[in-house]
Amino acid sequence: MRLYFILLPVLYLSTIFSQDPPDPPDAVTKVATSAANWLKIESGTRGIGMGGSQVASGRGLSGAYFNPASIAFIDRSEAYFSKSSFYAGITHNTLGYGTRLTPTDYFGLHLFYLDSGLIERTTEVSPDGTGEFYNVLDISLRLIYGKQLTDRLRVGGSIKYIREEIYTTYMQSFVFDLGSNFNTGISDIILGMSVSNFGPDVQFQGDGLQVEDEDGGTTQKITEKFSVPLVFRLGIQKDIFGGDEVSANRLTVSADAINPIDYTVYGGFGVEYSWHNMVIIRGGTHLFHDTAGLSLGGGIKWQIITVDYAYVNYGILDETHQFGISLEF
Repeated sequence: MRLYFILLPVLYLSTIFSQDPPDPPDAVTKVATSAANWLKIESGTRGIGMGGSQVASGRGLSGAYFNPASIAFIDRSEAYFSKSSFYAGITHNTLGYGTRLTPTDYFGLHLFYLDSGLIERTTEVSPDGTGEFYNVLDISLRLIYGKQLTDRLRVGGSIKYIREEIYTTYMQSFVFDLGSNFNTGISDIILGMSVSNFGPDVQFQGDGLQVEDEDGGTTQKITEKFSVPLVFRLGIQKDIFGGDEVSANRLTVSADAINPIDYTVYGGFGVEYSWHNMVIIRGGTHLFHDTAGLSLGGGIKWQIITVDYAYVNYGILDETHQFGISLEF
């Protein structure tokens, strides 16, 4: 029976990675049919450096974006911060705190916020700018609960408050994440699964939707409702060598299949080498993604402090850099 649960996701992943590339640009796809697409921006320096393959290999707060069950690997307490220099002058940052409540229960707070930088407002009358500036601000605040059900199975869930502000309009809602992490006990294979952004449709509102009538009054426009980008992930991790705690060297490989509701299926593949759990080197790539390609990263761990760096090449959208730091206490 355990072999069945191992072969099922392996066969699924092999199907994803061996299929033909996505349809050509003129084909009809699900792309751009959901709101709040910033919810799909990968967060977590370790995961970014490993090509986004973290649903099975994610550990602690850095992996909470990919799988809420990752907080069930926290030993005592952890604080996490990361800052990313995204493309087009956009930045996004993460703040998190997690703690072990009991030997089997875990709790975490995770804040992701994205800032577009200053954008000059233009109108039909002033297409070159009005001299007024605004920014787009996106926020995702999640409460996470994790539980270790057995020595091999960990589960987690989170409730997220999301809000997007664009000048004088905004949308807000609550969505949910669920995930699991299962150590098969066979050949150091770990399986992971998660569902992200499960929630109701969202709708924009605010003063920016008011228009003046011919008689001098105002009318409030009503926008359509759109779904949020539900994402399903299935992944596998294996330690090639050094999976036990006493090994001086460890080499880990991981692969994820990612299926968003508003995008074609794509994948992530990553590898991580650790020397004495102090110096870490990572690499990875995204498969069948329109822009994201090669990713690289690394980290240094000294006592309770870990400093990480990740780089991703997004092709025509330029390169991105992310720095992260975590404290275990």
